[in-house]
Amino acid sequence: MRKSSDLQTKSWEFSNRIRLLHFIHFYILYMKKVLVTGGCGYIGSHTIVDLIDNGFEVISIDNLSNSTEESLYGIEKITGKRVRNYKVDLCDAKQTREVFEKHTDLVGIIHFAALKSVEESVFQPLRYFRNNLGSLVNILSCADEFQIPHLIFSSSCSVYGNATDLPVTEETSFQEAECPYARTKQMGEKIIEDFCKTTPAFSAILLRYFNPAGAHSSTFIGESPSNKVTNLVPVITETAIGKRASMTVFGEDYDTRDGSCIRDYIHVMDLANAHTKSLQYLIGKKNEQNCEIYNVGLGEGATVLEAVNAFEKTTGEKLNYKIGPRRAGDVVAIYANKDKASEHLGWKPTRSIEEIMKTAWAWEIKRTKGEG
Repeated sequence: MRKSSDLQTKSWEFSNRIRLLHFIHFYILYMKKVLVTGGCGYIGSHTIVDLIDNGFEVISIDNLSNSTEESLYGIEKITGKRVRNYKVDLCDAKQTREVFEKHTDLVGIIHFAALKSVEESVFQPLRYFRNNLGSLVNILSCADEFQIPHLIFSSSCSVYGNATDLPVTEETSFQEAECPYARTKQMGEKIIEDFCKTTPAFSAILLRYFNPAGAHSSTFIGESPSNKVTNLVPVITETAIGKRASMTVFGEDYDTRDGSCIRDYIHVMDLANAHTKSLQYLIGKKNEQNCEIYNVGLGEGATVLEAVNAFEKTTGEKLNYKIGPRRAGDVVAIYANKDKASEHLGWKPTRSIEEIMKTAWAWEIKRTKGEG
C-alpha cells in the first residue's frame, strides 16, 4: 500500500510540475508585460499602440519633461486600453528601482526616454550626458537586479556622423559625432554592448533609426512636444498652420542634388512596429548573440527641399520658407540600408513620405483647430 501511495504522490507531483511548466509557457507567450520609458512621448506613444495591438501589456515611465499624459488618452481611444504612467525621473536611481519593485514580471524594456535636440545639445552638452547616459545606467542596473531579460534601445543614425559611403549599413564605421546628442547615442550603445558581454542571460537590440515623422491615422496621437520643436516635419506643419511666420532651410551649399541636407524620413508607425518586431524576435530566439544592431529607415534619402515639396504637393498648402546658413550639428546626408532588419526581424516599412506628410498635417489640424 505504501509503495502504491508513493507512486501516486510522485505522479501527482509530476503532474503539478507539468501544469506549472504549461503555466509558465503560457505566461511567457501570452502574458507579456513591457516597460516603455518615455511612453508619453512621440515615438513611445505610437509604439505602445503597436505593442497593445500585438498582445502586449504595457506600463510607462515618463517624467513629462517634454510630453504630457494627453497621449495616454489618445492611446486609450485607439486601443481601448488605459496605460499607467509613472512620473519618475530615470536619473533618480531610487525612484526608478521602486517602479521595478512593483513590476517584477516584465518580459522586456523599450528605452526611449532621452533628451534629443541636436541644436540644444550643442549648447548644453553636460545636461545631455548626465540625462541620457545616467538614465540608461539606472535602467540597466534594474534590469540586472530584477532579471529582466530583454532591452530595445532607441539609438539613432546620428551615430554614423558624416558617413563617407551611403546608404549606411550596420557595419558602417562611426565617424566623429557631430553633436553631443549623437555622442550620447554612440556611448549608450557601447555601455549596452559591454553590459551584454558580462550578462549572457540578457539580450538587447539597438535600433538605429533615422527621421521619424507623421502621426497615427486616427489623429488621436501625433508629435506634440512641450518644448520648442526642431525636427523638420513638425516645423513644416507649424509653419503651414500659422504657428510660425516662416521656416528656415539650413544650408543650400551642401554637396547634394539641390544643396540641402539629405535625410531618411520614416513613418512613426512603421518605426513603432520595428520595436514590436524586435521584442518578439528576442523573446522567440535562442541566445547565440545577445546584442544586435539594426538600421530602421525607409531606405531612401530625401533632401530638405524635397520634403518641403512633398508636403506642398500632398496637402495643397504653400509654405513660407527661406534659405539660411548651415546649422551646427547637422550632417550632410544620411539614409539607411534596411536589409538586415527585413531579413532578421521580418520588418519592412510600408508608408511613403507622402503618407508621412498627409498624417502629420491631419494631426496638426486636429491638435490646433480641433478639427479632422
